[in-house]
Amino acid sequence: MAGSASVAIADVTIDACVAENSILYPHLAADMISLNGFCSSVGGLIGFSISGFLVHAIGAQGALGLLTIPSALVILSGMVLKEVHTPNFPYGQAHKKFVEASGKMLTTLKCPEVWRPCVYMYVSLALSVDIQEGMFYWYTDRKAGLSFHEGFIGFMFAVGSVGSLVGVILYQNILKDHSFRSLLFSSQLMLSLSGMLDLILVLRLNLKMGIPDYYFAVIDEGVSKMINRVKWMPLLVLSSKLCPTGIEGTFYALLMSIDNIGGLTGQWVGGLLLHLLRITRTEFNNLWAAIMIRNVMRLLPLALLFLVPSSDPNSTLLPSDLLNEDDDGEGDRMENIELTSLAVDMGSFPDKSPQECGKNREGLDVEQDDDGVSLLANRG
Repeated sequence: MAGSASVAIADVTIDACVAENSILYPHLAADMISLNGFCSSVGGLIGFSISGFLVHAIGAQGALGLLTIPSALVILSGMVLKEVHTPNFPYGQAHKKFVEASGKMLTTLKCPEVWRPCVYMYVSLALSVDIQEGMFYWYTDRKAGLSFHEGFIGFMFAVGSVGSLVGVILYQNILKDHSFRSLLFSSQLMLSLSGMLDLILVLRLNLKMGIPDYYFAVIDEGVSKMINRVKWMPLLVLSSKLCPTGIEGTFYALLMSIDNIGGLTGQWVGGLLLHLLRITRTEFNNLWAAIMIRNVMRLLPLALLFLVPSSDPNSTLLPSDLLNEDDDGEGDRMENIELTSLAVDMGSFPDKSPQECGKNREGLDVEQDDDGVSLLANRG
């Protein structure tokens, strides 16, 4: 539990940085999510590649002891993470800021552009029931299963990380500019179809095709992880686009919590399904039925795709009032930008009047007071 809490804190911190930068640089949101997915897949590839060997060589306790090294690396990365220092921060107003942030989060959640995708994300993950525990016992069972040893299981999961890495590259280079709705439709459909590979393996149809269990299990793991990653990437990008200005990290963490609850629901439903079908560590007669039910349930979220915006990752999803700071400084900065832009135009064309320089500025008129100072005024 302590390890999971530590990972969650580090994960939320990175998510907060990504969400904040996604608001500042919206055209790079998909690229930043892809970079995160790439690093995660590479880390999984390294970990799974050596896990089976380490357990076999130094035992489970020794392998767990080596986990202190990644923990130290996380501490070092936190020390080099650059943050903007806020001098004279009003700590006495922390409670007030907390109340304001909570109110803004509630207001954002009430927005249809936000709660509708949240409902889809939760339902999509909850209906993707997880029966991996039953599959794992079947992989390693020496009588009724495939009798895979721990070294091969680690290799198989490493190939799954390679598939996840391929999914990231595929999304980044080909799919990132597609609309959320079309990409989620395709990936959800492919996820259901890829589940049939498990059914072929459990029914041993692969042997009739002349494909050994080892090769087919590796192919199954790689393809499944690739499609899962392709499905997950647009959901992460969509979540980053739903974060209001000022509380990006907090709100992104809230969205990830909703996703985690959906994933936990899928695990609970999967465990209940295995229990109802009497699938245990040694009994796998109904494992094929659990796979079929899981594959059919993966199709159900397609009925809720209308909740997902049809726009692409380059579009703005939130209303403008949730994307602008509520302080006066923002308005002052926008005013300075307009005045500076006008000054540049006048400097570039010194022979023109202020009225001529501002003529092409949509929605703005240029006036001149008694002192010769040019003023910008909105057209009514």
